[in-house]
Amino acid sequence: MNTVTVQCCIAGGGPAGMMLGLLLARAGVEVLVLEKHADFLRDFRGDTIHPSTLEVMHELGLLRDLLKLPHQEAPQINGQFGNLKLTIADFTHLKTQCRFIAFMPQWDFLNFLADRAVCYPTFSLRMHSEVTGLIEEAGHVVGVQAMSPDGPLTVHASLVVGADGRHSVVRAQAGLQVEDLGAPMDVLWFRLSRRPDDSEYPIGRFDAGRIFIMLSRGDYWQCGFVIPKGSHAQIRERGLSVFRSDLVQLAPFMADRVDELQDWEEIKLLTVQVDRLRQWYRPGLLCLGDAAHAMSPVAGVGINLAIQDAIAAANLLAAPLRANKLTTEDLRRVQQRREWPTHMTQRMQLFIQNRVISRVLHGEGQLSPPIFIRLLARFPFLRRIPARLIGIGFRPEHVNMPSS
Repeated sequence: MNTVTVQCCIAGGGPAGMMLGLLLARAGVEVLVLEKHADFLRDFRGDTIHPSTLEVMHELGLLRDLLKLPHQEAPQINGQFGNLKLTIADFTHLKTQCRFIAFMPQWDFLNFLADRAVCYPTFSLRMHSEVTGLIEEAGHVVGVQAMSPDGPLTVHASLVVGADGRHSVVRAQAGLQVEDLGAPMDVLWFRLSRRPDDSEYPIGRFDAGRIFIMLSRGDYWQCGFVIPKGSHAQIRERGLSVFRSDLVQLAPFMADRVDELQDWEEIKLLTVQVDRLRQWYRPGLLCLGDAAHAMSPVAGVGINLAIQDAIAAANLLAAPLRANKLTTEDLRRVQQRREWPTHMTQRMQLFIQNRVISRVLHGEGQLSPPIFIRLLARFPFLRRIPARLIGIGFRPEHVNMPSS
């Protein structure tokens, strides 16, 4: 059995885990990231990098290199409610280095963070290594048990961080209490080819009983068809041809390419859940990102909220970890710092889910846009509000600990 001792062990190599690992190693903390998959290559993950995250990359001196990777830039988000076409969010007025959302495959972004992190001698990443349990002593978490390609792995650590997503093994093993906030929808994700004369900006189309989201990925559209919660089996029973017809009704310009969907295996189900932990920590353990608060796909802010968690955690924990003086009070401060923006973001998402999405999905006949949508269409300066909430968030974090 392999045994490793580090100051911080992070379970999960997603956005929160990789950003925290990079920042802690940059501050001189011995950190090990365990990622259960053999690589970061998984399709239909959130691929939006918002202005708040791009600002942090600028602070780290990494923005120029990051934007050399293939990506698409969206300075605005457009929508159509029934016959009403409008711009929902305009990012060009933000006071940030980048006034757009960057659409980049998440595996490219994670590989970029990993490549920069391994430049620090205190950073280590083990792929295909899955955490299977916690090691505890007198109620204090002191490490993890994992399964790696070389067999069982024991990691002793001053801090274990659960950044292993909404189905977190760490939070389940820790017995942390989850509050389910509910979601009225699920999403079917798939790809359709994109023509050079198609729009470059994200598009959301809302019609009675149906919602269709299209995100430009260069030569293809990443598409999301929003369905009522639990209705996936019924939609499949209606047949693929009916599904393709529904797409054409929402986006007529797609009529010449919906036949690219030849099998239901090409259409992936995302089961939406919105929840949060009442307490994010235990002595020796902290949860971040989706492990602490699973977000709705509304506005695509989950990745960026997870990254903000990681920045706050690094700012607050790097010094006590480096000095081997970490306390439970330090962990409480992380939750205290990030709990308010998490709750406010989820309130915003729940408002949109309940007041817009649920009504659209269960509506019939002519769709009447909500009043705040009509106001956005009438008064262009109001589009700065959703741009701020989506692009920056309620409490943006900035890197404030020095590099070692």
